[in-house]
Amino acid sequence: MTDKKFVYFDNINNTQVAPEVIKAINNVLESNPGNPASHVHSAGVNAGIIVEESRSKIADFINCDPKDIIFTSGATESNNLAIQGYLHANPDFGFVTTNIEHFSILNQARKIKMTGRSVDILPVNIDGTVNLNLLDSFLSSAPALVSISIANPEIGVIHEIETISEICHKNGSFIHCDATAAAGLMELNIIELDIDLLTLSAHNMHGPTGVGALYVKENIKIAPLFEGGNQEKGLRPGTENLSGIAGFGEACALAKKELPGRVEHLKKIGEKLWNGISDNVPFINFTGHPEKRLPGHVSFWVKHIEGESLLLLLSMNGIMVSSGSACSSNLKAKDEDELKASHVLTAVGVPSDICAGSITFSSSKYNSFEDVDHVMSVLPGLVERLLSMSPSYEDYIKSQETSNE
Repeated sequence: MTDKKFVYFDNINNTQVAPEVIKAINNVLESNPGNPASHVHSAGVNAGIIVEESRSKIADFINCDPKDIIFTSGATESNNLAIQGYLHANPDFGFVTTNIEHFSILNQARKIKMTGRSVDILPVNIDGTVNLNLLDSFLSSAPALVSISIANPEIGVIHEIETISEICHKNGSFIHCDATAAAGLMELNIIELDIDLLTLSAHNMHGPTGVGALYVKENIKIAPLFEGGNQEKGLRPGTENLSGIAGFGEACALAKKELPGRVEHLKKIGEKLWNGISDNVPFINFTGHPEKRLPGHVSFWVKHIEGESLLLLLSMNGIMVSSGSACSSNLKAKDEDELKASHVLTAVGVPSDICAGSITFSSSKYNSFEDVDHVMSVLPGLVERLLSMSPSYEDYIKSQETSNE
């Protein structure tokens, strides 16, 4: 009897930590007991050197000055520091974001609006891309901080950030981008993108969990979220996560070195998976723009079946994927209606009765063509099984028979 094959296609929510990153983390844990803020002895000085070397690696990854990198605990904190920090330091600015952003951004928008500040939620196009004309009209009346992710994790869409930045700046506004889903999967050049604030997180690019960064462009004023010491220029007080920062730096250095080959590999994985699903799964509906999307990212829903049921059956067969984002799947909503639909799928016009039923396959450099073959050996049969139990599908068959009489 052979062991069950396990295939991991949930890399948009967390990635396998690279061996080189593990080595960098272990080197710190095993031989560097110092606190980076302790400059009076060699252990503290060495710890400080590790932080600055990692800061330089991250800066090199996005093509910025190392002094513009602030370490945080991850993407959620970086998003909060960027938005709350900027708006607190710039009280005359409003806030604009899209209706498909992560909850760490949308929930801030709701609270900001309660303070009486101007807040606009920009609806996206049916393919998930930003409506550029609408954005321009939103910003023409008053300056705002605009927060738009570089890529959406649920439907894989990559936004036209260079054009969006141009629209923001010509209207006297500034732009923050969450690059969590995009980092390690596409080039992130701060100079070319012309971004003012950028969120990064290590765990989505083969680094450790619990560490992230915020790029703050020179001369952009932000205020800290909480009080403490002078670490990270006083913008993020608290002792730095030394081993996590070392791992994050190594993950960025690795991504920069591997990026061209990594992207080419992921594109081939994604194309094989997309074509296999398209050719072998009935009633398939892909979500997001078919071309402006992350490499190796395939998202869809299947008419007549529940996505959660398909998700569980895939898991039982050793195939790990996601439905929506990890941060939204366990939400305890005050209003039960909030749990019925993914806000991203609702925003792009997916019918509300199946919005909770999407599936997202997200690949990494560790996925292989054999992984795709395994998925395709299992997925069509599971869909067929769920269709056989579906009242909706039964009604569809009856309607077809009636129409053919």
